[in-house]
Amino acid sequence: MGEVLVLVDHTDGQVKKNTAELLTLAARLGEPSAVFVGGTVEAARPRLAQFGAGTVYVVDNPDVTGGLAAPLAEALAAVVAAAGDPVAVLIPTGAVAKEAAARLAVKTGGGLVTDATNVEASGEGGVTTTQSAFASNYTVTSQVTAAPAIVTVKANTAPPQANQAGATVVPVDVSVSEVAKAARITGTQAKAKSGRPELAEAQIVVSGGRGTGGDFSPVEAFADTLGAAVGASRAAVDAGWYPHSNQVGQTGKQVSPQLYVACGISGAIQHRAGMQTSKTIVAINKDEEAPIFELVDFGVVGDLFNVLPQATEAVSKAKNG
Repeated sequence: MGEVLVLVDHTDGQVKKNTAELLTLAARLGEPSAVFVGGTVEAARPRLAQFGAGTVYVVDNPDVTGGLAAPLAEALAAVVAAAGDPVAVLIPTGAVAKEAAARLAVKTGGGLVTDATNVEASGEGGVTTTQSAFASNYTVTSQVTAAPAIVTVKANTAPPQANQAGATVVPVDVSVSEVAKAARITGTQAKAKSGRPELAEAQIVVSGGRGTGGDFSPVEAFADTLGAAVGASRAAVDAGWYPHSNQVGQTGKQVSPQLYVACGISGAIQHRAGMQTSKTIVAINKDEEAPIFELVDFGVVGDLFNVLPQATEAVSKAKNG
C-alpha cells in the first residue's frame, strides 16, 4: 500500500477534528502520514499517532507558517518529493487550502478534486471521490487518473477511527522561492471567543437569516442549548447583522453537520450550496412557500421569535431531566 499524506489542521499543536477524519479516510487508500507545518509538533504527536499517522513530516519554516497559499504549496511539493511516490494528498477544505491544492497539482502533475464529501480506493492505487456539484443539486463521482490525487475534503465527512501508529517525526527542509514570498501578512487579529464550536467542524449548526430582522438572540440561545455553532445567511451578513466569518453559503463556509437548523432563511440557491449536504435539515419560516422547505427533513411554518424560545425551553427541560 502506498503512502497517503494528510495536511494537519491545528492551532499551536492542538489538532482539529477534521485532521482525524482525514487520517481515517487516508487509511482507506494506503498508509497514512501527516504533514505538520509549524514548530509545535510534539504537542500534536499523540493525537496524530492515535489516528494512524505512521510518519509525521514536519515543515518548520517561518516563510511557510504565515498562512499563505503559495509558500504552503511549495512546502507540500517538497514533502511529496520527500515521501517518494504518495498515492494521495488529503487537505482540509478552505479558501487558502484550495488555492494551495491547485498550485500543488500544477507542481506535481497530480489530479485535483476540491470539496470532496467522500474518498475511496478504486482499482490498484486509484482514488475515487464524491462531490456535491452545481450548488449541491447533483452528486458527482470522480476518479482521479493522475497521481498523486490531491483532494480537499469537507469536514464531517467520516467519523474518526482510532488506529494507533508510531508518528515518527521526519523534518523536511523547505526553501521558499522569492516569488512565493512576495506576499506577506502584515497584521493579524485574534477572533473573539464565543465558547461555541467552530462553524465548519460543528456537529450541529443553527443559522439565522433575513427573518431575524437583525436580532440573533433567539438563534444564539437555541444554539447554546444544543452546543451548536451559529451561522448566518448572506442576506444577514450583508446587512451587517452577523460577522462574515459565520456566513454559510456558496460565498461563505460550506458545512455538513449532523443537524442543520435554518431560522428565517428563505433557502436561496447561494445558501443551499453551503449546507445541503447536512445529514438532517430543519427549517423554521413564516412563509410556507419558502424554497428552503423543498430540501428539509422537518419544517416548521411559524415565526422564529415564537418557535425558538419554545424549542429552547423544551431542550433545556430535556437536558435537565
